[in-house]
Amino acid sequence: MSTELSKARELLESGDPEGAMRTLRLAADGVASAEVAPLVARLAEGAGFTDLAEASADLAARPAEAESLYRFGYACVERGIPALAVPALREALRLSLASPPEPGRTGFFRRMAEPRTRTRLAPRRVLLELVTALERLERHADALVLLHEHDSLMEDWPDRYLTVYNALMAGRTDTARQVFDLLSEPEGVWVAPGRRVGRMLKRAAALPPAGDQDLRGWHFVLTGGLLLTLSPHGFDQGMTGRWAFLQDDLDSCRHGLERLRAVLAATGREPASVGLLPDRGSRALGLAASRLLGVPAHPYRPGTPDVLVVAYDLSACDPETVHALTERAPGELLFEHATCWTETPGASADVCTLLVQSVTAPWEPGLRLSEDGRPERTEPDGRSAEELAEAILAADPAPPEGDGQTPDDPDAALAAFAARAAGLWADGPRDRIRSSGPVRSGRFD
Repeated sequence: MSTELSKARELLESGDPEGAMRTLRLAADGVASAEVAPLVARLAEGAGFTDLAEASADLAARPAEAESLYRFGYACVERGIPALAVPALREALRLSLASPPEPGRTGFFRRMAEPRTRTRLAPRRVLLELVTALERLERHADALVLLHEHDSLMEDWPDRYLTVYNALMAGRTDTARQVFDLLSEPEGVWVAPGRRVGRMLKRAAALPPAGDQDLRGWHFVLTGGLLLTLSPHGFDQGMTGRWAFLQDDLDSCRHGLERLRAVLAATGREPASVGLLPDRGSRALGLAASRLLGVPAHPYRPGTPDVLVVAYDLSACDPETVHALTERAPGELLFEHATCWTETPGASADVCTLLVQSVTAPWEPGLRLSEDGRPERTEPDGRSAEELAEAILAADPAPPEGDGQTPDDPDAALAAFAARAAGLWADGPRDRIRSSGPVRSGRFD
């Protein structure tokens, strides 16, 4: 038994199933799926995931069968643990390719001839599920390599559409365009995804990103939204302008509103009013935006034209409110201060101040260092939305200082980008896609 598997077992037996699953996720690529399966079965039983528990038990009993590996991988994807699915599905694909169905024996007749052998698994079916697992892990370059290697298995839709999508998400716009141009017209459920990648390619052609680290360029290509600021920390350590964990402040809110004003001017947009969302943080930011832009503010009503809807963090808003924001009236714009880049958004903002993994709002309890250097919890800011709006307007609009790695991003550069994007911005459907920028974990030439 591997060290990681032993550690995961110890964590489970000590009453820490979450820790056990974290350990398994990290160790998944180095441990055989059949060895992991008994422990996953126990974890699944404890969580009430009957499908995963049964698939895990089946794999433990039949470790060399492609169907068992596929069922386990499929259940892992469905239950949100694609890291465990990938090695199982890779092995299932290898086995299914090594044992093609016998000529002339399919379906019922093959099962009658081989009553003790389960139906051989179609490699294409395994391939598509493996691609799904890699996509969930944002391993788009790996998915692209896989699809390229097994091109002979693929059909037009959805297979080669997946090549287009993963090429775009991996930053391979040329590959995406070449494959997209060969696709037939989509039908049924594939019409909307086909149009979505078509919009991405159109934006990529109009404003090609300046390399993998052009976070603003890629955010626009993938989502159609405008990113106002770049994090001043860790740019060359893989963050490329994103935040990981941010304890936000009022200065950041004011800086974001100033940059929003610059974008509106550069694109010729003049909102008639500000739509106020009900949560305190969004209301405070909306009231401040109203004052800064010189337009009235009203409670948001879906379908209101030419309104600027202001949200602090949509993930903290009421789900019904967020759902109403997925459709826009003519001239309606959605501004979100803190946009999560690790989860698919409920509604994609037309403009966002920053991309962050986890944020603590300025009015929420946070952490600070005490005089003796120990971390201590701060008290929440209990001021009303109206009082917080006044504080935002009085805050310093200057950008935060950082480690000096992030390239300069003056207002003029942002305005110039927004002006170039104006013809394709905030027009038509908004694409709900995580905006992490291109991720290249594989090789594709």
